[in-house]
Amino acid sequence: MPEDPAATAAPRRIDTAPTSDACAVLLASAFAAEPAVSWICGASAAARAQWFRATLRTHASLAGARRTALVDADGRPLAAAVLTPPGAVPGAGARARWAARTLLRCGPLALTRTLRYLNAAEGRAPEGAWTLEFVGVRPDLTGRGAGRTLLDHVLAAVPAGAGVHLTTADPSNVPLYRRFGFVTQHEIALGPLTVTAMARPPRRADGSPPGTAHR
Repeated sequence: MPEDPAATAAPRRIDTAPTSDACAVLLASAFAAEPAVSWICGASAAARAQWFRATLRTHASLAGARRTALVDADGRPLAAAVLTPPGAVPGAGARARWAARTLLRCGPLALTRTLRYLNAAEGRAPEGAWTLEFVGVRPDLTGRGAGRTLLDHVLAAVPAGAGVHLTTADPSNVPLYRRFGFVTQHEIALGPLTVTAMARPPRRADGSPPGTAHR
């Protein structure tokens, strides 16, 4: 995709209340070649878009759920991140609606594989940790600082004393997350995927990581 110089030259700001659909559109594009989403949705861009839309609408029903976007001067998302607070899970009704939407719009294989991924990843988060569900950048902006700007903000906004957990099926993401302070906890074999569970230790109230010397 050709670069859009205006998109990178324009002022950027953090939006702490982007719509779930706006984030879904961006993430469906950002995750076009991501191994887990490709395994779940196949090569269909339409199925991928519907999967993100259903998943983020369900996520929005969680108390305390966070969506954050880096946007341009016109409010167009350049990058988006989705976080779940500790212990938050969808209610039975929300889960049923998500399953029905996913089955109808993405097909039975997408539903089955999503449930397999969730079952494999379930219980991997350290107690009290937030979960970074997704973070993605508009494809033409990859490697140009948008993701780092957003992730720096998102991680700094997590309450002091709470860690952050994530899983990734893309091995190229592992060294990237290590640069943000995440360490590998587990590796999970799931079909053709190797899913890496990672955690970032809690921050102190002053923003420093645990173990930092104070004078």
